[in-house]
This record gives sequence, structure tokens and C-alpha cells, in this order.
Amino acid sequence: MPAANILIIESMPAIQELMALNLGLAGHHISRAPDAETALLMLEDQLPDLLLLDWNLPGQSGLSLVRRLRAHSRTRFLPIMMVTARCGEPDKIMALESGADDYMTKPFSPREMLARVHALLRRWHAHDNAGAPLQLAGLRLDPGTQRVTAGARELALGRVEFKLLNFLMSHPERVHTRAQLLDQVWGNAAEVDERTVDTHVGRLRNALQPCGCRQRIQTVRGSGYRFVAAQA
Repeated sequence: MPAANILIIESMPAIQELMALNLGLAGHHISRAPDAETALLMLEDQLPDLLLLDWNLPGQSGLSLVRRLRAHSRTRFLPIMMVTARCGEPDKIMALESGADDYMTKPFSPREMLARVHALLRRWHAHDNAGAPLQLAGLRLDPGTQRVTAGARELALGRVEFKLLNFLMSHPERVHTRAQLLDQVWGNAAEVDERTVDTHVGRLRNALQPCGCRQRIQTVRGSGYRFVAAQA
């Protein structure tokens, strides 16, 4: 695994030190912030390859910071792993649907942390090198710039909706189950359930509505979803 620049946003010094020590021993370059406000100042200067973010920060919460980062184009696609003592399923779903890429509960072992960090970095490295732009059914999706256009109009897609559309357009007309979409889009974030897929498909359809492409994402009853490339 190539060395990555990782920003740890954690208010508890002992946990912050544990994370920094083990990630540093694995060859990564570590920066630290004790709260969201400090992290935002650091992010203005330079974007890391990955954020490890505690939910229960002083001042602005980690969840609020995730939502704030996902609302801005510069940080919309920044990989984020939540690290928190909140272990309930509703908390996990809320964090992941708000924009976190993975969710690790405290206490955790250094081995689990390294495995999750490396899996997330591999996923995003593959995403960043996803290949040439796709052009289909009046849509152009560019993995390099992470933009989707319809003619001269640029569509406003969230980061998960972009990944979902990228996968569906890469496999047009094929039906994909919700479980397959979970694996391809969310990867090892196993806490996400199939209802989350339906939520993001709905958001993707809404984003495609202005260019008249909403109907391209078709529900196949009892099976899943597909991207319809052929004219109706």
C-alpha cells in the first residue's frame, strides 16, 4: 500500500496517539486536529488522502463536519472514515448516509483500523483511476474530473450518486441487485443496508430530472436496478 497523507480528527489524546502511531508505523504521513474548526483550517491549506473522524468532537460534531465537507465541491469526494463509540445501527446508517465512507466503532484493534484504512484507500485509488469518460444516452460521465454533463448542462450529483451512476453506466441494460450495488459502491461499509440503496437511487433520479434522464434508472421489480441506454 503506497504511503498516504491521513488527517486524524480526534479529541482524545490517547486514542489520537494510538491511531497516529500505528498508521505512522505502516508508512503513512499523519496530521492531527483536536476539533472540527482546527481541521477546517488545515483542509484549507491542503487536502489529505483520507480523514479519520470522531463523531463526538468539542464544538462542531464530526457528523456536522461530514455534511459540511460533502456540501462543497472541493471536499465532496474526500474519503472519510468515522471512528466513534456510537455503535447503534441508526447511528451507523446516519453517518454513512450523511457521507462517511466507512464506520469503525471504539474500542478497535490497530489491525482492524489498518485493514479498514487500506481497504478504503484501495477503493478510492481504483475510483480515481477508473478510466476514460463514459458517454451514453445523452449523458457524459468523467471519472477524472468527477463531473456529469448533459449537453452544456452540468448536473449536481453527490459523491455516492456519482459512484452509483458510474457503475450503472459502465454496465448498461444489466440488472443489478441491491446487494451487488452495495458491494460495488459502498464496498466494505457493511453496516449499510439495502434501504440505503433505494435512498440514493431516488437522489440520483432527482439529479437526473433536469435533463430528462430520470427514467434512465429503471426499477426491475423483485430484482434491482438498471441503466436503460436504448430509447423507449
